[in-house]
Amino acid sequence: MANLWTKITSAVTRKPSAEKLPRVLSRDEHVVSRKQISDNALKVMHRLRSGGFDAFLVGGGVRDLMLGKQPKDFDIATDATPEEVRQLFRNSRIIGRRFKIVHVRFGREIIEVTTYRGSHEDGNAKSAVAGESGMLLRDNVYGTLEEDAIRRDFTVNALYYCSDKFTVHDYVGGLSDLEKREVRIIGDASSRYQEDPVRMLRAVRFAAKLDFTLEKRTAAPLQQLAPLLEQIPAARLFDEVLKLFMEGQALRVYALLKHYNLFRPLFPATQAVLDSGDSSASALIEQGLINTDTRIGQNKPVTPAFIFAIMLWPVVRREMAQLQAEGMPEIPALHQAAQNVVSAQQAHTSIPKRFSMPMRDIWELQLRLPRRTGRRAQELLEHRYFRAGYDFLLLREQSGEIPEELGPWWTAFQEADESARDGMQKKVAGDRSSRGNGRRRRKPRHRKSPRPS
Repeated sequence: MANLWTKITSAVTRKPSAEKLPRVLSRDEHVVSRKQISDNALKVMHRLRSGGFDAFLVGGGVRDLMLGKQPKDFDIATDATPEEVRQLFRNSRIIGRRFKIVHVRFGREIIEVTTYRGSHEDGNAKSAVAGESGMLLRDNVYGTLEEDAIRRDFTVNALYYCSDKFTVHDYVGGLSDLEKREVRIIGDASSRYQEDPVRMLRAVRFAAKLDFTLEKRTAAPLQQLAPLLEQIPAARLFDEVLKLFMEGQALRVYALLKHYNLFRPLFPATQAVLDSGDSSASALIEQGLINTDTRIGQNKPVTPAFIFAIMLWPVVRREMAQLQAEGMPEIPALHQAAQNVVSAQQAHTSIPKRFSMPMRDIWELQLRLPRRTGRRAQELLEHRYFRAGYDFLLLREQSGEIPEELGPWWTAFQEADESARDGMQKKVAGDRSSRGNGRRRRKPRHRKSPRPS
């Protein structure tokens, strides 16, 4: 254990460059303004300082402000322990096992407060536990501001803002990397990824989100260490998948994941279909992610059910075809394939029922949407997940999986009035009658005449 911590600590504490650190920017040397910071975050920092503790805005919030963007959330670092923070804020709770943090709640806004993390020296073994691969299982080791900076993952996420003195503090070269538009891990990349394999996904996500490049040494071990993600709990990887594909840069993220072999541990069955050379599967996923990014860019809602429906449909379609080849009817084959694929995927990324059930409805609608005669079309239009199923149908047509026929019909049907809809349904029924439905007609039964009494 001691040798492991010595290796990790020595790697992390190496100076990333020859620039003079720490670097402190005064108020007139940076663009961060208190007006851009949540009032609740400012309140938390003020109360911590009033209680005799340090308080800095840290992480992505400072990074985004330095880049001229508006952060989605605000995190605070302090030298107060989680228990001391909890005593200062009645509207807070301590969460986490691997590393304790405090959530201070103001209505729907949560301000996350973390205690400075420290290095793993002798005497801290009870607070820090690592597995055989080097992955940290528990990490409640507290330290100083400088130690906290070098324990963070990437340099651009290790900037600190003091709302009292209006200064920005950089201990690891994050300001220089912002200027170079690079994502660089702090310390030795292999050691840091082994410490927490999810950092590999974060590296890709930040590169895509910020439109930065991955620094050479940061990128070098990714392909080799990608299998370490198989050690991460499925529930945690589900959360990471949402961050990867639901922040507006899904297509760029997907390209980077595939390039660094990081997609395979998340969706191994889907990767197997892609490896087989299925061009329609590749086109479906890419077009689906393009559509997702477009919706997010237009501030339209996107559900995880649709993301997972896109990722797993190529696998469901392949398994469904195999079951049908064995003689199983179409709809039971779909249900069985969906069950098999979702069960297998749960071992890699969990899919809560609130998303897996709509996902299955989206798939089932692909078999129901072609059936438009009688009252069926109107009933499908009233289906809870019709819109998602319709969008998925359009996606399948866009990717070339199926001919572009049903999509335009359903688009017109939604826009038509009642009279026009009746005409459209009758035309569908007429077309079917003219070409036959492929079934052999039964001969009419003749009732025997009753015997005379």
